[in-house]
Amino acid sequence: MGRTARLVLTLPAYAVVAAVASVVSLSVFVLSLQVTLVMDLIVGGSLPLASRLRVLVELYPFVGTSFTPAQGLLLVAVALLTGIDIALAAYHFREHGLDLQQGGAGAAGLLLGTLGAGCAACGSAVLLALLSLLGVSTSLLFLPLDGLEFAVGALVVLTLSIYWLAEGMRGGEINGCPVDFS
Repeated sequence: MGRTARLVLTLPAYAVVAAVASVVSLSVFVLSLQVTLVMDLIVGGSLPLASRLRVLVELYPFVGTSFTPAQGLLLVAVALLTGIDIALAAYHFREHGLDLQQGGAGAAGLLLGTLGAGCAACGSAVLLALLSLLGVSTSLLFLPLDGLEFAVGALVVLTLSIYWLAEGMRGGEINGCPVDFS
């Protein structure tokens, strides 16, 4: 799995896809937590551009104080795995001439991983809102990791998706090198 990802990411086009997808997914995860702040202060605010950009940058993990180190690390890991997953899926679909029906496992893993990462970014708020309809919303307060379970779940789903994509490319050629997993 790691060898396949490394070989695909040595191709410059797919490395760029992975980097852009990682940055975009991290931005979506981070900005989705602060929609009101982004819309009112950064997009429609009267602050100078430099101040708006500073506020925007401060929203990201390890730059500002919005996330604990564990939350920041998990969020960045999910974003990186999302980028790798998208690059592998793009390679697999493009180079092997697959459609969505043939590569359904990789596409499903990518979709589930992206949804799981979105839930990781907003913690237990999404699940809390859904389960409150059933009357079990307070039980989520007793989660041992305070909602980081969703990020761990997203990491598992994304890792499985990458594994499925790597398995689907078994025996193919990546960057001119035959991939041998034996």
